[in-house]
Amino acid sequence: MVKEQQTCGSWQSSITAEMVAGSSVRYADVQLDGDAVYWLEGRPQEQGRNVIVRRQDGALQDLLPAPYNARSRVHEYGGGAYVVFAGDIWFVNDSDQQVYHLHEGQISQLTHQTECRFADLQYDQHHECLYAIREDHHDESRKEPLNELVKIQGGEVSVIASGDDFYASPALSHDGRWLAWLSWNHPDMPWDSTTLWLAKISADGNIVSPRQVLADSRQSVFQPTWSVDGHLYFVADPDDWWMLYRLNDCDDCQSIDQVCDVQAEMGLPQWQFGMRCYVFQGDNQVIASLCEQGLWRLVKISTITGEIEPITLPYNDFTSLAANQGMVAMIAAGSDRSDEVVTLNSADGQLNLCLEHHELPIDSAWISVAQPVCFETSDNDVAYGFYYPPNNPEVTSNEGELPPLLVMTHGGPTGATSASLSLRTQFWTSRGFAVLDVNYRGSTGYGRAYREKLKGKWGIYDVDDVVAGANYLVAQGKVDAQRLAIRGGSAGGYTTLAALTFTDVFAAGASYYGIGDLKSLVEDTHKFEARYLDRLVGVYPQDSEIYADRSPLNHVDQLSCPVIFLQGEEDKVVPPQQAERMADALQKKGVTVELRMFAGEQHGFRRAETIIETLNAELAFYGQVFKFNVNGRMSP
Repeated sequence: MVKEQQTCGSWQSSITAEMVAGSSVRYADVQLDGDAVYWLEGRPQEQGRNVIVRRQDGALQDLLPAPYNARSRVHEYGGGAYVVFAGDIWFVNDSDQQVYHLHEGQISQLTHQTECRFADLQYDQHHECLYAIREDHHDESRKEPLNELVKIQGGEVSVIASGDDFYASPALSHDGRWLAWLSWNHPDMPWDSTTLWLAKISADGNIVSPRQVLADSRQSVFQPTWSVDGHLYFVADPDDWWMLYRLNDCDDCQSIDQVCDVQAEMGLPQWQFGMRCYVFQGDNQVIASLCEQGLWRLVKISTITGEIEPITLPYNDFTSLAANQGMVAMIAAGSDRSDEVVTLNSADGQLNLCLEHHELPIDSAWISVAQPVCFETSDNDVAYGFYYPPNNPEVTSNEGELPPLLVMTHGGPTGATSASLSLRTQFWTSRGFAVLDVNYRGSTGYGRAYREKLKGKWGIYDVDDVVAGANYLVAQGKVDAQRLAIRGGSAGGYTTLAALTFTDVFAAGASYYGIGDLKSLVEDTHKFEARYLDRLVGVYPQDSEIYADRSPLNHVDQLSCPVIFLQGEEDKVVPPQQAERMADALQKKGVTVELRMFAGEQHGFRRAETIIETLNAELAFYGQVFKFNVNGRMSP
């Protein structure tokens, strides 16, 4: 078939915004209970409601009727919103943040603490109670809400641990005799430094003699988990990489061994509760996900020898691992497939898909596959990313035309992008855009040293890296130097606005709930991130000049290219005033600007209608800037 020639960016595509919204179901928190697999589905078509789904004996069932919504808002990002045991489910309901009990189809409210939120639920079958993290907002005289580790029993809530700024990851030993957890304090984030705690549980369920197992300001502990034989395992990064360690003797907290050694990441930044990168299979084997140079793989690890054996699967991204005897369940994605809930038989390696009708809504010929790239950047350093060339089986570019480039900047900024299939990315590549998804310095997946390069350099190194990535592709002859655009959300929105303000490389940009004023952010944000910028920018207000210097809002005189702002009205992480002030300043200056506010949306868009409108609006905006018609023809 002879392809029709069309202007890049205007190609007619079968990948519509409606298709992207339909594929935007979010899968999270896989759990196993006997032979049943459970997970959360965040559904844009139901206003982003999180439904608990079960697959058992080949049948799928929604377990949470509307209007119930299993979502925690502790730290605003939540996680750990439900737990299952013997068919019973306990969950945090979004509307009031209280814990509810689902038993034989009947839902009853368990806690009644207004102005409190709960997360990271763990069930103790030995003492018939729950362990959870509570965030208490009721005392208005406090500067910040109070975070504590609590026990919930019979509707009564009692405090287990308090005094530190943050708590996470309660982990119960299989015999019910030990409880481990994590804590940390300002100004640390959980990927900077965390303390691992251990306490005995008496026969009557009381917590006895809590003590620190590991408290080192130079390392972050992640995912404490108990083996069946009573050893406490955890991931830590004293030697640059998040690797697996074992506490050999609970009565002697000094006896710690490293289980395996490889230059790869076996952990994640704890933006949410309940994150799991490894599980146990049998007495001496761990199934784990490892990240090497931004790509994930699944492996078997011997807890005796430390030997690592790869598991060959058609995926490059794995999250939310769960296991029982003989089976591992997880969320997995690959370069040609989006998130799937799958199970893996540990004995024969058989892979089973838990979802029904999960085939791609498009033919694979439409997919642009990620190409890992590494490029030189400032200070004689390198940065990483994934390049997606334009791809459309029916259309090609005009002769001699180079495509426009859309640089994507992930949030966090302590986070990472992945190479797994995203129809959001394919929405652009199928229309003739090239895409560069950048893992700038400060991203995870490349070791602690790379992650910490952004300390004191946010707004500098991340900007240098997105600019260097764009220039790298221009030098390679892959993209049009006159049609470079950048987009990002949250912290990625800040990088986007800073790149547009402090450099002249990009001709347009899109900020999704991005940060324009660092001073306003540090003065008006939630507890979890209240001191985040201490390490990324400087200590406020002592370093207020740095905050002012790096805030795009203070330098709109340097910004002269078109920008579109897309913002949720109920955003508590980046308040909407940020977008409003930035857009107003640009409009007064006469710069082409568009601001769209979305009622009912918070930090990150969850509703189908919002996803559809934002994608179409952003595409039309680029069409206006780059003078092409979004329906496939050049604008006059």
